[in-house]
Amino acid sequence: MQSFISETLDSILKTTKSFENVVFILPSQRAKVFLKQTLKDKISVGFLPEALNIEQFVQQVSGIEKADSIQLLFHFYTIYKNLEKEPDSFDTFSSWAFTVLQDFNEIDQHLVDTKEIFLYIRDIERLKKWSVTGTFTETEFMKDHYSFLEKLNNFYPPLYQFLLEKKIGYQGLMYREACSNIDGYIEKNAHKKFFFIGFNALNKAEEFLFQKVLESNNSDIYWDLDALFFKTNHQAGTFIRKYKKEWKYYEKNPLKTLSTSFSGPKNIQIIGASKNTTQIKYAGEILENFTDFKNTALILADETLLPITLNSLPKNINAINITMGYPLKDIPTTSLLFSIFQLFVSQEKLQKTIVNEFYHKDVVRFLKHQSVYKLLSDKNSALVDNFIEEIGKENLIFISKAQIESILIDTTAPVKSGISAIFNSYTTINEFLDRILNLIALLKEDVTTLEKEYLFRFYTAFTQLKTLQTEYEYFTDLKTLSLFFKQLISSETLSFQGEPLRGLQLMGMLETRVLDFENIILTSTNEGVLPASSQQNSFIPFDVKIEFGLPTFKEKDAIFSYHFFRLLQRAKNIFILYNTEHDVFGSGEKSRFVTQLEMMRDDIIYKNISPKVIPSKTALKEIPKNEVTFERLKELAEKGISPSALTNYLHNPVSFYKQKILKIKEFDDVEETVAFNTLGTVVHEALDELYTPFVGRFLSEENVSIMEKEANKLVKKHFKIQFKNGDISTGKNRLIFEVANRFVSNFLFERKRIAKR
Repeated sequence: MQSFISETLDSILKTTKSFENVVFILPSQRAKVFLKQTLKDKISVGFLPEALNIEQFVQQVSGIEKADSIQLLFHFYTIYKNLEKEPDSFDTFSSWAFTVLQDFNEIDQHLVDTKEIFLYIRDIERLKKWSVTGTFTETEFMKDHYSFLEKLNNFYPPLYQFLLEKKIGYQGLMYREACSNIDGYIEKNAHKKFFFIGFNALNKAEEFLFQKVLESNNSDIYWDLDALFFKTNHQAGTFIRKYKKEWKYYEKNPLKTLSTSFSGPKNIQIIGASKNTTQIKYAGEILENFTDFKNTALILADETLLPITLNSLPKNINAINITMGYPLKDIPTTSLLFSIFQLFVSQEKLQKTIVNEFYHKDVVRFLKHQSVYKLLSDKNSALVDNFIEEIGKENLIFISKAQIESILIDTTAPVKSGISAIFNSYTTINEFLDRILNLIALLKEDVTTLEKEYLFRFYTAFTQLKTLQTEYEYFTDLKTLSLFFKQLISSETLSFQGEPLRGLQLMGMLETRVLDFENIILTSTNEGVLPASSQQNSFIPFDVKIEFGLPTFKEKDAIFSYHFFRLLQRAKNIFILYNTEHDVFGSGEKSRFVTQLEMMRDDIIYKNISPKVIPSKTALKEIPKNEVTFERLKELAEKGISPSALTNYLHNPVSFYKQKILKIKEFDDVEETVAFNTLGTVVHEALDELYTPFVGRFLSEENVSIMEKEANKLVKKHFKIQFKNGDISTGKNRLIFEVANRFVSNFLFERKRIAKR
């Protein structure tokens, strides 16, 4: 198989002998690596050309450095606070600011006149409020929404100018500035020859930049598309047909590198699998049949399946290159950090900040987390386990810092101070961030290489948050920081560093651009995944996008169509898997692209797979009675068997055997609210203690009066015994305490009536 990169370089080598002043521009960083490797194999001696991905090229032309999302958000809030009289809190602001920045980015990438589009949106909203009668009922929410949309044009100019002065910006700003600077850039680099390779859907700014460079008559562009899609009305060729028709460059130049390999012989299997896990497991079985993975790619249309995939790869894979990010929300360290935040969020909610006590579930969650637990020595691990058992036995709803430190007596000094510091009283945001950074530094001492990558990613994120907090102080409390952290973690990923030219390639759809493989395994080819759902997260209405030439779901569908069919062009063995189960929206329905493929070819093999279910006979569990069992049953009979014990025997004899014969106690759970059985026990025990002194005696009215005076005190006494360390002074527990008093009082009242007769 000859790849697109190889074909393109063969064409370029016919006219270009020296690469000293040649620049290759490609869609992705991955494509750069493969191009350099292919070129190295084709030329025996000489310097490799300069290769840039499109983002690096735009950065060169614009002179603007790309800012990360957190940095942008803080700068945007600075502008927003200066413009608004009553600004939202930072956590509320961040909930909508990411969408606004995304809209700004799209507007700039497509060179839309910002003033015009924002006024257009404003006028639409005003028309919605207009009525013939002059009366229009609008809720407060509607008023806020209309007001917000009218303010978008106030936010954009100062933010753009602010970022421009700092020489940083989002991608759209870089594109707009590149379009302004392109003439000077071309003049400065007139001695260079540019080759654009493997592009498809271009935004308006890229179209402008590419045409400007191509006008210099010293550059060229190579598209990667099969003639079948270009010459027909197929969706995959939508953009390249448009460029061929509209660009002045093609009035004098032919369209280059249209392939004819899609119609060639291929082994194509379309496989229906029940559930996502079955798809991934079967993909692993397919990979077991390969011996060489150099020309093999496993592509996940649904990138959220990466964690399952990494745990399902066969053992014969000795090298793997992952070209997609691992979601930070799925990393074990994330749950540890959430547990730290939750300690203080619950503490504030339950009003325990003054005494610095922590809710027992939050403490257990933190101490039992695998990262913290393995820091402890064997003796300390046993102490932690005993302490957690004691929490249940003693019904400790809230835990003090002193109690936590008492179980860390045998740890090393750094471990003890690191864990103990987490439970210090909250002082400031920066001090709290220091605690987390110190804990991360402590955790990295004895972990695997992969775990170090996790920890380093979080270390850089929290270091950046601390730097920005020191400068801006936008996080006013822990709750705000916690909410922001949750928002941030839901969209951030951990990038893997690997050897891109070795082993199995594990990638998402967008990473396949320009690359070709003989063996393709494509998973999750379901409608709603490939192409993605038409739902768009934007403040710009659909009709406005069409009016101003911004991309909608129609253009995005065409992009996915191109990626799908381009991926299959040169492949020999293709395995396409989809989920057949109708359990969620979109599942069970094959992608429209798969249906199109079925109509285009008649050599497809179809399969349906499902996990093998091996039926097994379940024999009833029998427990033979022996002398010890009979003796225990006699003891129970003499003492008396309660109705609940009899009910347990009828419903679950094995449970009755374990509890009453073997005397195995259930694990003690912390009882935060008085349970029904506790209430019953308190009432019974209080009445038992009241009546015991009068056993064998005639009960008089005076005796009952004495009992009434003692009743409340005894109810409190037995609540302290049965509901250890529980608070019965407030809330639901106070109501249950009063109910217990009423039960005892009513019982005594009945006795008093009997005594009067």
